[in-house]
Amino acid sequence: MTRKQWIPIAGIAAAAVLVTGGIAVAAVHPWSGDDGPAGTAAEQPSSTATSGTAEDAGRSAATLRSDFIDDYVQGGRVVRTDQGGDTVSEGQAYGMLIALASDDRSTFSDIWTWTRKHLQGDDHLLAWRWQVDGGTADEQSASDADLDAARALVLAGKRFDEPSYTRAGTQIAGAILAKETVMTDVGRILLPGPWAKTGDPYKYDASYASPVAYSLLFAATGDDRWKELETGSRAVAENILAKTDLPSDWAQVHQDGSVDPLASPSGDSGPVVYGWDAMRMPLRFAESCSADDRTIAGSIAPTLRRSTQLAAQLDLGGTAVTDSTSALAYAARAASEQASGSTSAATKDLARADRTAATTPTYYGDAWAALGATMLTSDALGGCAADGGSAS
Repeated sequence: MTRKQWIPIAGIAAAAVLVTGGIAVAAVHPWSGDDGPAGTAAEQPSSTATSGTAEDAGRSAATLRSDFIDDYVQGGRVVRTDQGGDTVSEGQAYGMLIALASDDRSTFSDIWTWTRKHLQGDDHLLAWRWQVDGGTADEQSASDADLDAARALVLAGKRFDEPSYTRAGTQIAGAILAKETVMTDVGRILLPGPWAKTGDPYKYDASYASPVAYSLLFAATGDDRWKELETGSRAVAENILAKTDLPSDWAQVHQDGSVDPLASPSGDSGPVVYGWDAMRMPLRFAESCSADDRTIAGSIAPTLRRSTQLAAQLDLGGTAVTDSTSALAYAARAASEQASGSTSAATKDLARADRTAATTPTYYGDAWAALGATMLTSDALGGCAADGGSAS
């Protein structure tokens, strides 16, 4: 997720409003968007960032991953160098996925060891934020980080022939099912964290859902609730996009599966946007081995094609609401283009993502430049985007 700085309050916290680069961002819980963050107002594509045009290839996925590890991983801790030097569970999970895709066993071990020591609680879930001065800043968990970490560990157990990783991944998986999911009339859905298990309607972030993770964790555990999550997440995604051209960062899901877009998990009156959170949704659905999931990812391509230059936040009709931009915006459109069959457009957008990240390096932009290129060009993380969505 993209967490900004959250103020934990019992139950569903009242919104605290942060202002970044002149854009007001509602904050209530760790799992909203932590990185739309610092430096983004300056993240404009620049002709001097790299040589060549938008048609050039950009750095390879392997290079992007290596650069991310070099720039942000310090002793197993993924450091948000552009946001005060803190660490979030999401970043640790991203680092594990990136190290795994690079077959970097040593770095993977370092990141997981640090995560287990400093973030993992007795319930196996990960505290969402850690600060250099004070350690754990908030013990609440964020389900996107928990899910990515479980996925990384289960894959690493096989790839590195390390049973302890598999055990750790399945333990986290069981805790996710118990504490961070709920059954609706259209299937099981992933809640943003235990705090959201409060009853109808449920706060929801569509970009947390990961069809590939669900499939991998079902294979590892045999627990049918992962199949229920595939069904429910797909149904809710379809309901979201039946209502708006683009998914919103936040929404609420009713027991019958109907949805309402929200500005934030607190439901305040701020702008409802496709931004730092929602842009991950097409990437997660495009890498799926399911044609239905890929159709969902591809369905937003026509809206995103309306402008060559993408802003970091759009309204739900596709109009820019900020001058800022980010690598994630282009990686997300690349995913949607690839899922809709436009591979050449996807390649151009991956290059734009690379150049945008190079203009103003940020933890979040660099992470998604690396993850996006990896998800769309290889099966290293268990997905099927690279071969057109067919399981190999």
